[in-house]
Amino acid sequence: MAEAGAERLRAAAADLLAPEGLVADLTAALVAEPTHLARDGGFVAPGWDPELDETRALRDEGRRVIAGLEATYRADTGIGALKIRHNSVLGYFGETPAGHTAKMTGPPLDAVFRHRQTTANQVRFTTAELSDLETRILTAAARAQALEMAVFRALSEAVLDVAAPLQALARALAEIDVSMGLADLARGEGWVRPRMTRDRRFQIIGGRHPVVAAALRKTGGQTFVANDCDLSAEARPLWLLTGPNMAGKSTFLRQNALIAILAQMGAFVPASRAEIGVVDQVFSRVGAADDLARGRSTFMVEMVETAAILNQAGPRALVILDEIGRGTATYDGLSIAWATLEHLHEVNGCRALFATHYHELTALDQRLNGLRNVTMAVREHEGQVIFLHEVQEGAADRSYGVQVARLAGLPTDVVERARAVLDRLESADRGQGAQVLIDDLPLFRAAPAAPPPAPAETPLRDRLVSVAPAALSPREALDLVYELKALADDPG
Repeated sequence: MAEAGAERLRAAAADLLAPEGLVADLTAALVAEPTHLARDGGFVAPGWDPELDETRALRDEGRRVIAGLEATYRADTGIGALKIRHNSVLGYFGETPAGHTAKMTGPPLDAVFRHRQTTANQVRFTTAELSDLETRILTAAARAQALEMAVFRALSEAVLDVAAPLQALARALAEIDVSMGLADLARGEGWVRPRMTRDRRFQIIGGRHPVVAAALRKTGGQTFVANDCDLSAEARPLWLLTGPNMAGKSTFLRQNALIAILAQMGAFVPASRAEIGVVDQVFSRVGAADDLARGRSTFMVEMVETAAILNQAGPRALVILDEIGRGTATYDGLSIAWATLEHLHEVNGCRALFATHYHELTALDQRLNGLRNVTMAVREHEGQVIFLHEVQEGAADRSYGVQVARLAGLPTDVVERARAVLDRLESADRGQGAQVLIDDLPLFRAAPAAPPPAPAETPLRDRLVSVAPAALSPREALDLVYELKALADDPG
């Protein structure tokens, strides 16, 4: 089978060869690095058009050309003092001392050299060749551009004459380029060939985000944590994903969408194993952006995109939704997220990953038989939150927003105040009235930072305080190191 495929490739390649004459002409006519715009010129290689080469020489080396003509005239007349000069009135003209007037104006030189002006010391003349050269020098730049454009048009026509085979060649090379790039990725990154099915299966084992995984490896940081995802009917095709920010929810959503797209296009995928039923649509509502020029707030953009998904997604679609309803009031947002989740389950019936901070939605798994609760695993250690980046069964009990705020560098008094407010709000959810809660919470105030404790008096500290570093000799500094070491080792 492989030999038959190779034979077909060779047969197809024979029909995809660019015309040899055109390739040779383009190689000879164009410089290695042409200008971006034809009107800038300089793209025709030297030697392709003799007239263009001559015009360029006049444009770029006019002084040298004039000097060559001057040497020719000296040889023809035998007058070593003959010079070709230029001024704004006469343009280019020949000039000899006045003593040569009779020779320059008499036969046989008068047939070539036409008298123009005589001064007290000089006689000036011109020739048909010098007049023509002057015209060509003055128009050389425009002429060179016109000649280059003529070459460009001729080459363009030659390309258009074989446009169909060239387009076929370009398409073939593009496919080869993409295939080789994907093959190189698959081999280098350990990707696997997905098994495509005609049902609605979606089972990813050890899935990875190709870009994030490569970035982590490049920076020498932590290893990417692979995760499974099973949206098959028997495993429930709608996953509700909860967990804190920075725990990896968005990455998990995106990596599964990318794996689905890669599989659909015939590529290997970043996973240990993958079985995917045909996905005819991929919808994504991730991130926050506004469209102020069209009068759309961030929340309005979010709602427009969500509406497009709910109105278009079919049973074979894959949908990823991240934080629906977060751009408005809490209960409004929760209500929208709740209704969206139900619509995906009951109406669209598609495979979907739905990430949210609304923990109230997790109770819907009791009513929606296709909904499955999963969460990002975290651990707390000595007040620190540790993100494990693992997707596991269950629901998050909280979002750890205050901890993330602390990690982001919010002032300590802000973090502590937020923690106090959070405790009271959670107490309100357990039965206290909202007004009682508000009345009970004191206004925000920044508590003055406690002064740092005074350092303990120790022999080691006393000795360090007494040291004048600038006054120490190298030997004294070494002796001091040993002395301090002894004081540090002394438990008394």
